[in-house]
Parts: sequence; structure tokens; C-alpha cells
Amino acid sequence: MKKGPRQGWRATRRWAIAAGLGALVFAVGGGLKVRHDFNALPALPQIGDLSLSVTVLDRDDRLLRAFTSGDDKWRLPVDLEEIDPLYFKMLLAFEDRRFFDHGGIDIRALVRSALQSARAGRIVSGGSTLTMQVARLLDEAPTRTFMRKYEQLLKAVQLERSLSKQDILRLYALRAPFGGNLEGIRAASLTWFGKEPRRLTPAEAALLVALPQSPEARRPDRFRENARTARNRVLARAATAGVLTPEEAGSASAEPVRAARHPMPFLAPHESRHARLTDPLKPVHRLTIDRDLQAALEKLSRQKIGSHPKPVSMAVMVADHRTGDILVSIGAPELLDSTRQGHVDMTRAVRSPGSTLKPFIYGLAFEEGIGFPESYIDDRPTDIGGYKPTNFDQAYQGTVTLREALQLSLNTPAVQLLEAVGPARLMARLRRAGVRPALEKGAAPGLAIGLGGLGLTLKDLTQLYASLARQGEPVSLSVCRAECERDSMPVSEAGKGTDVGSRRTADVLSRKSAWLVSDILSGLPQLRGAEASHIAYKTGTAYGYRDAWAVGYDGRYVVSVWLGRADGTPVPGATGASAAVPVLFEIFQQLGPGRRELPEAPPEVLQMTSSEVPGPLRYARLPGRREAARVGDALKISYPPDGAELDLGFGAHGSGAPRSQPLVVKLKGGSAPFSILVNGTPLAEKARRHQLVWQPDAPGYLTVTILDSNGKSAGITVFLR
Repeated sequence: MKKGPRQGWRATRRWAIAAGLGALVFAVGGGLKVRHDFNALPALPQIGDLSLSVTVLDRDDRLLRAFTSGDDKWRLPVDLEEIDPLYFKMLLAFEDRRFFDHGGIDIRALVRSALQSARAGRIVSGGSTLTMQVARLLDEAPTRTFMRKYEQLLKAVQLERSLSKQDILRLYALRAPFGGNLEGIRAASLTWFGKEPRRLTPAEAALLVALPQSPEARRPDRFRENARTARNRVLARAATAGVLTPEEAGSASAEPVRAARHPMPFLAPHESRHARLTDPLKPVHRLTIDRDLQAALEKLSRQKIGSHPKPVSMAVMVADHRTGDILVSIGAPELLDSTRQGHVDMTRAVRSPGSTLKPFIYGLAFEEGIGFPESYIDDRPTDIGGYKPTNFDQAYQGTVTLREALQLSLNTPAVQLLEAVGPARLMARLRRAGVRPALEKGAAPGLAIGLGGLGLTLKDLTQLYASLARQGEPVSLSVCRAECERDSMPVSEAGKGTDVGSRRTADVLSRKSAWLVSDILSGLPQLRGAEASHIAYKTGTAYGYRDAWAVGYDGRYVVSVWLGRADGTPVPGATGASAAVPVLFEIFQQLGPGRRELPEAPPEVLQMTSSEVPGPLRYARLPGRREAARVGDALKISYPPDGAELDLGFGAHGSGAPRSQPLVVKLKGGSAPFSILVNGTPLAEKARRHQLVWQPDAPGYLTVTILDSNGKSAGITVFLR
């Protein structure tokens, strides 16, 4: 029977209701499924959890060296502020124009993608937002199936709900692939352009936008034309979106694509390696190194080492002794040069310092009143308890001044002076500088330490000479800008050079003695002296030509150079003067306008000629000479006793009154006339009586040394209040 219109309408309505109910059930079920799947998503990784490259930065936060991440990627940390804004404008114009408006999914882009895919029978364009791409990068899985696309949509929404737009952009900047094991815009910019991404040209920014879409097929070093085509598409889109003018886009499109791959920065490799090994969990290490100066001196060291046969190596250190910052540290010219054992950091290797400790022996002698720079000493064959030092050239100069003996680096005078001041005292002063002298286990310091019979590192020597440059005040050199483990012994608070009267406590040398040593060392031949102001320097050559040294300083910098073989084998003919000094002076040439003159003489220094030296100090007061003096009553200071604390009334008088009571020193024995030295400086007049009355200038420690006409001496140190 034929159905009427009313019956047909009812049937249609029933089918419509059924279809609607089915759609509703499907929608509810689908919604529940989506909700279940969304809730089942694993927690998103935090930005801080990403495995990034450990980086080492210089004093101005410039990259010195980076290490690959835990998964062997070049994935360098970067903040959005460190990336040229043009890059993000072009990225959003090309990839996701509505990035700041959607919640992770761009419906219009998805509809367009679905229609294109339906026509082709496969996914042609993803319709992905930038958030969806970040979800894919974090998942590290392809999205060429509808199920993977579905999961990516869910994760994009999860990202938008968990992170800010800025965080999503930063994740993209860290994880976008750029070919090989390059990830992130910073690694890409350093590799493809050789620079940080702070300033990018339109052509460079466009290439960085284009590469992640097909990083292997568009690698500039392998497929330059593919890279150029993709880059120009980005430039065209940027012009359409108004990010660039047509003229800017056209000019950028005409630029060639650079095919060269730049190596990652690899400066101060030994210090960078040491920093990472010292604190392997630290993501960023900040050093005091100056990147430009480090690069220049690494280049210089590679040039200079080329004139020496393999496996001879070289090490260099430069520090600012005013601040204690190490500016340059070169453990070897090439870390990866196995023929020169470049992996060995020779700034930390313990070696014999040769004659480089002699200035400290002379400084102690000046400080103890044993002699002046113009006092005489005999350079002759010497036998001290069976120890028979000889000069480097096996020749002797006869009678010379202490100034000449140090400038000529004569061995026998240095050993005679070391006997007078005592090896233990020299070792104590070295430790005051914060260094660790190495002796054979169980061995006591002997006279041989003055000629290199102990072990020091290049950093130790740099720190020692930094104290000389600071007129005896110790300083702890460091390569770390932040808190880190120091290689050297800490310098005590007392060792920072507090003035007490005319002496400072816990100094390596007194200010006067340090200046006298510097004055002598600055009188050595100045290579290229017309271009460089004078520097004070000393050379050293270890026994058997095993180590060649040169250490020098001016009013700001201290520079040290070592040359030799890492395995300790001799390098015949290589001396500090011939091999290390030329490099030292070239380094000072490259230090530029930051250099400073050596300081002027402090007020307590009395400069004199050899004819003006007091009679008892015409010759250095050595143990043998004291024994040869005529026998008489022993010279003694009967008052005040050594170590006494005397109240002379400093600061107790009003204006116009004497500053203090005079100091009275009473003598016993000895032969007049008496020469008096106060803090190592001789008074103009000699005393003929056994009593000295002297007006001190200031409170503090005071050392008084009395010399009689036979060369006998007595001394005390008192504290005046």
C-alpha cells in the first residue's frame, strides 16, 4: 500500500531523530574519549629538564666553548632576548600567523589541511600550529598518520594550558632541528653563520625559519640550492605579511647561501675542560677569561710553536694582578695535537722553575738588611756544606753588585744569599703567596731550591710574580667569576696587605724590597723597547734544558710563558732567554692600551750608588764574612728587648706638640761608629755612642738594625703605640 504524505514525513522525522541521537551519542562518546585521552597524557617535560649543552663563557658572557648535550646534540641554552626579533616575526609570518590568538589548534588551518589531504589521499600540509610543532619536537616522533596527528593536537592543547606563549617560543628555539646533530637557533646560527643570533640579516633569519621544515634536505653545506629555494619562499611570505618591504625581500633573495660550516667556539679548551670536570652538573661556567685576548694569544702560540720541533709544547698565562683575574690561560697551543701532547694542561703541570725564584731570594736579603742592590758579592766557586753550585755557563764574574748578580742570574751569589736568609724562610714566603711548592716526600728544603730544586706550576709562578708586581702584597689569582674551587691555597685576610707603620703583615716581601727587586728586573734588556714601556721580567731554565721560563709584569699585567716537552724530556738549547722571552714581549705588545707603568719608588726607598752604601754593607753580610770579622765584644741591643710593645704616646698630644716621645735604643759591645737601619733604610748620620735617640714618624711595627765598624750586627723588632 502506498504511504501518504503524513506517513512519509513521520518516517523521515524518525530517521532524523535517530540520526541526531546517533550523532549525539557519537559526539558524547567522542568527547569522553578525547577527555580520557587528554587526561591520560604524560606530564610535559619542563624547560629545565631538557638536556642542554654545557657552556663556558668569558668575562663578558661570550661563548668560549660548548659541550654536546647528554644525547649528543649541539643544543645550546638561549633566552628569547638573545635572539633577533626579526627571526620571530618571520617565523610567525611563515608558520603560524595566529599564534597569539589560538589555544594550540588553528581550526582554519586544519580544515584547509583536511581538504588538501582528502584530495590527495594523504597528508599534504599539516596545518600545524607552532605549538603543535613543539609538541612533535618534544615527542620526537613523526606525525604522518592520523593517530599521531590526533595525539599531537591533544599535546598542543596541553602545552597551551601549561605554558605561556613565550615559553612555547623558547622551547621551539631550543628544539627546532637544523641538520645533523644541531638543535636550536643558537647552535644553528653559530654553525651556519659563525655568530650569535642577536643580530641576523633578513637572509639569515629566513634560512633559520626554513631549515627546520626539512633540515637534512636543506642543509646549506650539502644542498645549497634547496636551502636557497626554501629561504626565498620565507622571504616572499615575509614581504606579503609586511614583515619586510618588497625591496628588502628582493635584496635578501639575491644573496648567496653560504655553504661553509663554522666550527663551534673552542677557546681556552683546557680551562673549559677543567671547569666542567670540577663541577660537572653546572650548566653554565663563567670565567674571567677575555675571549678576544685569549683568541689572539692562542693564535700567537700556534705560530711560535711552529718553529720548534715536535713534541715541544708551550703554555701561557696572563693575569690582571690588580684584580686577581686570569685573562688568558693556554695549556698547550692545540688541545687536539697529539704529536705535541696537547691534551696535557701545562699551566697546571708541576715543573722545576729554574732561576725564576732568585728575585725572591734577593728580596729577602734586602728585607733582612743583608745588603743593598749596590752591595758587592763574590761570584766564585762555592762549597757550602758539600753543595757546590756552578753558574749556567760554568764561568764566574768575580766581584759584582747584587743588582748585577740578579740581572746576570748568577747561581753562586743566589745560593750564598739563600744560605744567609734560610731556605725555610724562602719556602714560608712562597706559601704566603698562596702557592704549593712541591718537594720530594720527606725532604727538607735545602739550598738547591734557589736554583729550581722544587716543583711549581705556571700558575704558581704567575701568582708569585703578581705579588712582586703589587709591591709584595699577595693576591689569589682565579679564573672563576662565580664561586668555584680555587686551585691555589687561599691567601689569608692578613695577607691582603694591611699597612702597619711602614711594614705590612703577612706580605710575600716588604714593599721596599719588592720595589728594589722590580727596579733591578726592569733594568734587563727590553726587546722592542721603543714600542713597549719597560717591564720587569725574569727568565729560568731548568736543569738539562727541560723547562724554559719567562715571567714579567708591568703596572697592570703579569705574563708567564713556559716552553718544553710535556713528558719532561730535555729540549737541547732551549733557554728561557732564547725561547720564552721573545714570546713574552710579543704578548705584552698585544696587551694594548690597557697597560700601566711600573709604580714609582715608595717613600722609604733610598736609592744610592755603590760608593754611597754604608761601609758595613759595602759587601753583602754573608755568614762567612761575619765569621771572618775581628773578634771583640759581641754587639747587643740591651734596650728595648726584641718584641717589646712601647707606648710612646702617639696621638696623645695636642696640635703643635711633639707627635710622640723619642725612641731610645741602648747598645752593648761592638766598635763605633755604628750604622743604623730603620726598616732596612739607613739613617744619614752614624752614631758614635752606645745609645741611639730617634724620633719615629708613626706607630706600628719597627725594625732597627745596628751595624758596627767590624760588620757585626744586632737587630730588634718592636711595636710602637
